[in-house]
Amino acid sequence: MSDRFAAFRHSSYRRYFASRFGGALAGNILAVTVAWQIYDETGDPLYLGLIGLVQFLPSLVLVLMTGLAADKFGRRLIMGTSILVQCLGGLLLLAITATGNFDPISVLALVTLLGVARAFYSPATNSLVVNLVPREDFPNAVSWNASSWQMATILGPALGGVLSAISLNLSYGIAASVSLATALLIFTIPRPEQARTEGRTTLTTLFGGFAYIWRTKIVLGAISLDLFAVLLGGAVALLPVYAKDILQIGEAGYGVLRSAPAVGAILMVFVITSFEIKKHAGLILFVFTALFGVMHIVFGYSTLVWLSVLSLVLIGAFDMISVYVRETLMQLWTPDEVRGRVNAVNSIFIGASNQIGEARAGFMAARWGAFFTVVAGGYAAIGVTALWAILFPSLRTVQDLSDGVEK
Repeated sequence: MSDRFAAFRHSSYRRYFASRFGGALAGNILAVTVAWQIYDETGDPLYLGLIGLVQFLPSLVLVLMTGLAADKFGRRLIMGTSILVQCLGGLLLLAITATGNFDPISVLALVTLLGVARAFYSPATNSLVVNLVPREDFPNAVSWNASSWQMATILGPALGGVLSAISLNLSYGIAASVSLATALLIFTIPRPEQARTEGRTTLTTLFGGFAYIWRTKIVLGAISLDLFAVLLGGAVALLPVYAKDILQIGEAGYGVLRSAPAVGAILMVFVITSFEIKKHAGLILFVFTALFGVMHIVFGYSTLVWLSVLSLVLIGAFDMISVYVRETLMQLWTPDEVRGRVNAVNSIFIGASNQIGEARAGFMAARWGAFFTVVAGGYAAIGVTALWAILFPSLRTVQDLSDGVEK
């Protein structure tokens, strides 16, 4: 068995872990509160799709700038500044709500601001952790990184749902306060050594992340498999519809549904950190991605609260396998001087799978209904998994994730 807490032997990582958790906790509270408020005010799932779209577009438009910034400047500074912008967004949402000036367009504009902050935050944050722990402890750090986000995804939606039921103002205020405290903690992390991109910026420099991923087919296959499986299978955007109209469990129940996938992911983290994947890593990835699609079909058909929650728990557990494989391959196989740009590209893939997946779900549900959208997405995710197993045989046959690690 592995040392389950190897990464926590390092002080800088402990602060980083807490900061990552705090930023994600506040972000999830904001996300749940905004989604509930805008659907409650408008009754139109189209706006749920637009929320996903405006969160993703900044990462796409700014991808060359955000990745290069993470390679040229201090990743800790970018991480902290991005969380301060998240704090500002929460305060502005509080001001709009408290003054009774709610307007869907204004809310979408502020969500776009949060998307800009996230566009800079993700490449810097994901690249920074490699500078904080030795290489031999990095796979363990990958698992705990995912768990910090997942724990925040458990608590954030639950808190957001409860706080929204009490007071939207309270929910936004707490999210802003947690963001501020998190930003201050980030700046206490000692400045780590970082291999920076030097010299004049050229087109080759700007597109370095795209070029590296295209050359490394195993990394390309892992990232793109996750992209299409989650984009087609993701049902999170429609949880307000299921909570309010199908399962009829209200704000608190909505928080439970949003938290359920994270519960599954946390349980899987404890499995992965105890028993590292040493054999058949690629095959395991494909099997669990297919099961991810199966559980979406179960959730789509379910009208029972317990079955819906259980299927969401399993969705989170199966998706965690993909996160672990993808992040370990990408971070360890990438040179530090180009890591920020590679992570920026990865952010586009993640954003496309999550935010564009939410937009797709919202648009489809507005046209054909939530049931058809979720069930069809589950079948599509299974189909993508089968196709990728054929297109990327080198990924399918990977055994130990560390086999191709550059020393």
